Amino acid sequence: MSHAQDLSLPVIDPASPPDFQSPTKRIYQPDDVGRFLASTAYRDIGLFILQLNHAVCPRQPAGSSTPTIFPLGSKSTRTASIRSCQTLLFRIRDLIDKAPPAPGSQRFGNVSFRKWFALLQEELDTLLNDGLLGETLRIGNGHAKDEVASYLLGSFGSSQRLDYGTGHELNFVAFLGCLWKLGHFKDGIQGGDIEREIVLLVIQPYLEIVRQLITTYTLEPAGSHGVWGLDDHSFIPYIFGSAQLTRPINSEVEPMPTDGSVRGAPKPSDVTNASIVESMRQVNMYFSAVAFINDVKKGPFWEHSPMLFDISGIKDGWGKINKGMIKMFNAEVLSKFPVIQHFPFGSLFSWDENREALEHSIGAVVHPFTLLLQLGCRGSALPQPLFLRSF
Repeated sequence: MSHAQDLSLPVIDPASPPDFQSPTKRIYQPDDVGRFLASTAYRDIGLFILQLNHAVCPRQPAGSSTPTIFPLGSKSTRTASIRSCQTLLFRIRDLIDKAPPAPGSQRFGNVSFRKWFALLQEELDTLLNDGLLGETLRIGNGHAKDEVASYLLGSFGSSQRLDYGTGHELNFVAFLGCLWKLGHFKDGIQGGDIEREIVLLVIQPYLEIVRQLITTYTLEPAGSHGVWGLDDHSFIPYIFGSAQLTRPINSEVEPMPTDGSVRGAPKPSDVTNASIVESMRQVNMYFSAVAFINDVKKGPFWEHSPMLFDISGIKDGWGKINKGMIKMFNAEVLSKFPVIQHFPFGSLFSWDENREALEHSIGAVVHPFTLLLQLGCRGSALPQPLFLRSF
C-alpha cells in the first residue's frame, strides 16, 4: 500500500448490507495462521491501520516553512461520530468505580476484574443502543450490533485469564473498523481529518482506560514474549506515535516517509530519558506508552525493555521506526498464533479468502530481531533468548 488515498477501508452500501453474523473462532492451530494471512479480514485490518497511520503523519503546508503536526491534546470535538465513541468509552471507564479491586495481594490478576467485565457485559446492549452509535448499528434490522458487540467486548481483556494483550487491542481496532465500514464516521472529512480524530480522540482514550484497568486489577500480559517483547500489553501506540513524529509529507496523497523526523521532534534515544518521556506523555502516543512502562516497571530501561532500548538507537529518524513498527506488528501480532488465535470472524472482518490480501496488506512477515538488525538499532545489553538465535 502506498498511501491512504490509494487504498482505504471500504464503506458498505446501507441499502445492501451483508448478512451479519455473530463472529466465530476460525484459528484453531498454527497452520491456520497462513489461511488468515490470505483472508479478507487480514487485508482489511492492514488497510485500516495504514489508513490511520497515514493520517497522523505531519503535513508541510504549501508556502509555509512550518509543518503541521498532530499531537495529543484537547479531547473536545465537534464531530458527532467521534463524540459518540468517546461517550461509550467514558461510560465503560465509569464501571471501574462499581467494581473496586478486592483487597489483599493478588499477583496474577485481581478477581474483581471479573465483576467489572460482567458489568460491561450487562451494560453492553444499552451502551450500543444509545445515540448516533445506536443509529449506525440498526443497519440490517439491528443485526449489525450483535457482530460489532463481539469486537468491543473482546477489547478489554479476558475475564477468565485475568489478562490483557495485543490481541485485545486488535479487537478494538476491529471494532472501529466495523463502525467505519458501517458508515459511522461519514460525518467527518475522510482521507485525513476524521482518521486523525479516530486515532487521537478515540484510540488514545481507549488506551488510557486499558492502562487504568491494568493497574487497577493487576492484569497479566497476554501472549507476551516477556522481556523480549516490545511491550507487555500494547503495540498500536508505537505505530501511531512514531507516525506523529515522522518527516512531513506535502499532501494527503503522498506516501508515508520511511526515514527522517519532523523538525523539533524528540530524538529516538530520548525514550531512555525518563524526564523527557514524562514531558512528552501528554503529547505523543509513543512516549505515552513508554511513560506507562516507566510507571509500572522498575530498574534500568535497557533491562526491562531491551527491544525498545534497541530501537531507540536508530539514527534514521522516526520515519524508519514507523516503517519498522508496522512490519513488526505484522510479524508479532497478526502472524503469531498465540495472539491471533482468539480473533473472531464475521461478515465485516471475513474469513473469506482474498487473493490480494498479501499484496494489499500491512506488510511482509519479518522476524522482529532480524528487523532490528536491519534498522541499525543499538546492540542489546541482554543475551539473545533461544528463540532468536537462529535468525
